Amino acid sequence: MTGNPFLDSLDWLGDPLRWSGPDGIPLRTLEHLGYTALGVLVAALLAVPIGLYVGHTGRFKGLAVAAAGAARALPTLGLVTLFALLLGIGLTAPLASFVILAIPSLLAGAYSAIESADPATVDAARAQGMTELQILTRVEIPLGMPLLIGGFRGATVQVVATAMLAAYVGNGGLGRYIFQGLGSQNYPQMIAGSLLVIVLALVLDLALLLTQRITAPPGATAP
Repeated sequence: MTGNPFLDSLDWLGDPLRWSGPDGIPLRTLEHLGYTALGVLVAALLAVPIGLYVGHTGRFKGLAVAAAGAARALPTLGLVTLFALLLGIGLTAPLASFVILAIPSLLAGAYSAIESADPATVDAARAQGMTELQILTRVEIPLGMPLLIGGFRGATVQVVATAMLAAYVGNGGLGRYIFQGLGSQNYPQMIAGSLLVIVLALVLDLALLLTQRITAPPGATAP
């Protein structure tokens, strides 16, 4: 121990014992990724079809924007606590919170992606006899793919940064280090857990940013 919490957190991370066993960093990281992936996937199944419909038809856009804005304003810790009281300790409470947290970015990304398609291109496809479903899947989605991926990027980064709250109600993930450190006043462990969450969020953000650029249509720049 150096007396410097940050340096001590690096020593904590460098301890080989932290990288093996049921409480090791690799397993906790996989748990954290699992919570994130599950939350984003469930949210995508709910939000993306609605966003595609809103973007393609232009209907209910005001309602979608208002609902997304309202969901962004909800405090995640408050939601986890409320759902834990209603549903009990377990994964259901934090998962429901992560889904609500991810929906606004996914919804906005989906309808923005469709709206970004050049109207002249869409009209040309319609004039060639394409059905509305063909226009959506063959024209609008490919042209707006970077924005759609951007919605997943925003949702993923938000959820991975707050998935530590799963440990608040008795689950695993990297948040376990933070809450264990809080309970025992082990501040280097808390900092180490926070650093692991930050690094994981940055890695996922970079991976999805590269995906955005790869999926950008030729001649376009991914936002």
